[in-house]
Amino acid sequence: MVSGRFYLSCLLLGSLGSMCILFTIYWMQYWRGGFAWNGSIYMFNWHPVLMVAGMVVFYGGASLVYRLPQSWVGPKLPWKLLHAALHLMAFVLTVVGLVAVFTFHNHGRIANLYSLHSWLGITTVFLFACQWFLGFAVFLLPWASMWLRSLLKPIHVFFGAAILSLSIASVISGINEKLFFSLKNTTRPYHSLPSEAVFANSTGMLVVAFGLLVLYILLASSWKRPEPGILTDRQPLLHDGQ
Repeated sequence: MVSGRFYLSCLLLGSLGSMCILFTIYWMQYWRGGFAWNGSIYMFNWHPVLMVAGMVVFYGGASLVYRLPQSWVGPKLPWKLLHAALHLMAFVLTVVGLVAVFTFHNHGRIANLYSLHSWLGITTVFLFACQWFLGFAVFLLPWASMWLRSLLKPIHVFFGAAILSLSIASVISGINEKLFFSLKNTTRPYHSLPSEAVFANSTGMLVVAFGLLVLYILLASSWKRPEPGILTDRQPLLHDGQ
């Protein structure tokens, strides 16, 4: 029963994550003119897509690697490598997304890092970089003692959830900022709720739903990786429904 709920949650999570990315792509393609890599506004359109994909969807999925029951048995190293690789992929997408927005701003002589959205976003990316390098150095490389890993594990777990929460806040503020700028001088401004605003707001709600579900799975005690010595009490989870 527990296993069924877990995999149903994973299925819902995958659907929500895919919808977050596809909705953002559709918004940029249908209402904002599509994509390019030439310093124009169409280059900016890569920014929301890559940030949603990297900082929210891939990051959220990477955070849940140790919730898979298959990761509870056998060697832990392959799961550590998968966890690190997915986070690295998320970070690469994020960096490319930042390159897109900074290049567009510089090409158009627009100031960088002046809004609350940009401050929140760059802080989140900085924390993400620190989190990844700390995790790689302490939990993946063999030099760190068990004492050090035990000391840093709660901090690593806390910042993992905190960075996801900050990513969601950054995306929501970014969607709001983009709508204010894009619909400021149109016949149907933001406050009249044109179809683009409805669609973009809905995309933001999907991002929130995805993030809340990731946090729920992370915090559900029955789905956490058991500590050594108590695995046998929960091992049937691997075989339920199989």
